[in-house]
Amino acid sequence: MADRRRGSGDPPEGSPEYHWLYGGRGSGRGQSGGPGDPEPTRVLPTSKRPARGNDQGTGRDAAWGSSSPRTDRASTGPRGQRPSGPPPRSASRGRRRFGWVKLVLLLWLVFLVAVPLWAWSQIEKVDAEPDGERPGSQPGHTYLLVGSDSREGLSKKQRQAYGTGTGEGRRTDTIMMLHTGAGPNLLLSIPRDSVVDVPGYGQTKVNAAYAYGGPELLVQTLEEETGVRIDSYVEIGFGGFVNVVDAVGGVEICPKQAMKDPLAKLDVEKGCQEADGPTALGYARSRKISQLGDIDRAQRQREVVSAVGDKAASPWSILNPVRYTRLASAGSDSLRLGEDTGPFDTLRFAWAMTRVTGDKGLTCGVPIADLAVTWDRERALRMFGYIKEDRTEDIPKRLCTPSGLAK
Repeated sequence: MADRRRGSGDPPEGSPEYHWLYGGRGSGRGQSGGPGDPEPTRVLPTSKRPARGNDQGTGRDAAWGSSSPRTDRASTGPRGQRPSGPPPRSASRGRRRFGWVKLVLLLWLVFLVAVPLWAWSQIEKVDAEPDGERPGSQPGHTYLLVGSDSREGLSKKQRQAYGTGTGEGRRTDTIMMLHTGAGPNLLLSIPRDSVVDVPGYGQTKVNAAYAYGGPELLVQTLEEETGVRIDSYVEIGFGGFVNVVDAVGGVEICPKQAMKDPLAKLDVEKGCQEADGPTALGYARSRKISQLGDIDRAQRQREVVSAVGDKAASPWSILNPVRYTRLASAGSDSLRLGEDTGPFDTLRFAWAMTRVTGDKGLTCGVPIADLAVTWDRERALRMFGYIKEDRTEDIPKRLCTPSGLAK
């Protein structure tokens, strides 16, 4: 009966007391194995840890107490730092705006590349490379720029408005050489009434070469007369000229006197003024009312061509998509290029036309001896020698004159 009254956790009777081991209190003893124990065993207090949802069923954390709750790495991330929440709404909006900006810039670049490629595919190509012996390769690049009086594509109303008449076929109202290279760009006018030796036709006006044999014979004639190799051929007609001027929003002309020419449909006052396409065409074509006739006309042609280049080089030509498209379309509808003139040559030509005035380039008339536009052979050969050697920076001012006459 006495044994039954004992607690189940008490040691058997007669056995040593192990209360010190089980955390019980011994009678008259310390918590060590006996009195005076030098290294008493201390019982560490425990605290019961509240159960966590993640601890249920594991059997580990639930069985052992802890003085602080366990850190859950799955929810806090490395080093006990909790992952950041969703980004602030303002930052998200900023990223979306930046994405739209990148998309717009990409589409704009595609547009800037696609329009010229499309325009290039629309340009008419002609055979301008003559047969037979030609001048050898020369430094720099020389273009032959021809303004023809072709009425192709013009309506009856346009022919009346532009004063072009009803002539058929093509003749050359404008002939220029554009040389690009190491020095300043050079734009050189060749009067259409210049008397030269046209192969197969003898001594006649240079514009007759185009009428007799088209671009090929004109290139051959000029190469034999000048010794300069023509690398690329560029031709523009009446209608194309008007369209290009209108595409850049008009150009500034500065007539030195009032000009009224019914044949060219021209009526302008003296001094600088804005001119639209038809007015600029009449200004470049008129030769009946000026004292120097074709010489003055060649100067006005260079003036208008340079003005078109300056306007086309304006940043607004690129920033304004309407103007950019109209300019490319006008060029593709009006130009005829030699078959050996590639896209890079065409771009270089367009860029060079924006740099033929002031310190950027030179504009000259071919050296002539009189108002009948007879070439001054000695001075002319010197001029062509500078071009062949790509030494335009060495051309003296007395050789490069607006009229071609010696100063």
